[in-house]
Amino acid sequence: MDIFTKFQPLHNAFEQLMSISKHNPFGTTIEKMISPTIGVINGRQTLLFGTNNYLGLSQSDAARHAAAEAAMQYGVGTTGSRIANGTYSLHQELEQDLAKFFNRRSCMVFSTGYQATLGMVSTLAGKDDYLFLDADCHASIYDGSRMSQAQIIRFRHNDADDLRKRLRRLGDIPGNKLIVVEGVYSMFGDIIPLKEFVEVKKEENACLMIDEAHSFGIFGEHGRGIAERDQVEADIDFTVGTFSKSLGTVGGYCVSDHPQMDLLRLCTRPYMFTASLPPEVIAATKANLEIIKNHPELIHKLMDNASRFYHALQNAGFLTGPDISSVISVILEDLPQASQFWNRVLELGAYINLSLPPATPDNRPLLRASIAAAHTTEQIDQLVQIYIQAAQDVGVALKI
Repeated sequence: MDIFTKFQPLHNAFEQLMSISKHNPFGTTIEKMISPTIGVINGRQTLLFGTNNYLGLSQSDAARHAAAEAAMQYGVGTTGSRIANGTYSLHQELEQDLAKFFNRRSCMVFSTGYQATLGMVSTLAGKDDYLFLDADCHASIYDGSRMSQAQIIRFRHNDADDLRKRLRRLGDIPGNKLIVVEGVYSMFGDIIPLKEFVEVKKEENACLMIDEAHSFGIFGEHGRGIAERDQVEADIDFTVGTFSKSLGTVGGYCVSDHPQMDLLRLCTRPYMFTASLPPEVIAATKANLEIIKNHPELIHKLMDNASRFYHALQNAGFLTGPDISSVISVILEDLPQASQFWNRVLELGAYINLSLPPATPDNRPLLRASIAAAHTTEQIDQLVQIYIQAAQDVGVALKI
């Protein structure tokens, strides 16, 4: 038996996709960056609406200069993990900056956002504990839950009442209870009713972790996320997130007020057994965090852009997700239609993301756009017209 035999169904599905697609939606290459919103794809300038570069900071001058200076001073890599030789003063400074930004006692910085959620979920929940996961949680959360050996209990997406029922079914069974949710879910861009979940957490004496990956830098007066927006930060036990969205770099973090948080540095495997972030990435992240602190207008511009795009799509007759956030998706009926739509949008000059089952919440394909503060109103309007033209060209029925 060939070791790749088990991947045959995946091979067949990919071959089916490529038989109806001119371009590989999972292998698109950005050949050159012109600006945070324009890149070169297939040899031509293309609007970038699929990069998660929500505040446009991947191209900030402050970050680039800080990265260059750090590389000249420290070199380009640490060659070790945080518990070996991979902790530089820059890493500790960034952790202090993030803890202060979130008004929290402690912060741990991870090498990716994936490792942050993977590490915290797998470490906090032990084999005698219970993990309560939203059905639409990110893959990193589910991967962490499998590593944890805890009992996994899923509840209906964004349904605090369903969570309450499942918690109460445990009764007095021993074991800690950790609830894991997200601020903004990455497929539809829908937002958690967080106050309802905080009420359940208090009633049932559970811990609550929130992943603010797609809401950090976007929601709240200071950009701390949905917990800040809903004024429930004090009720969140652990907040995890990523640098690869609003902060424009790469890495992840967890902040908490728990007095024993630092103990996790000695038992969180994705933190202990991977090389730490290189100095230039840490320096760039620190620089971009300062921009977020000092330029709240970026948040307002992003949400203005998102609202403009969302309402224009609805007015044009597209079926969208329920909320206005940094992620705005159009829902289509089948794979051939979605693939043709995605290809036509690219041909018309815009790059977006194609999301397919089983990764999508309701097993329907999505055309997913990431809206950024750096987008101009003209670019937003241009993308709307590209969507309308693509729908006409591939036969998508609009509900006008």
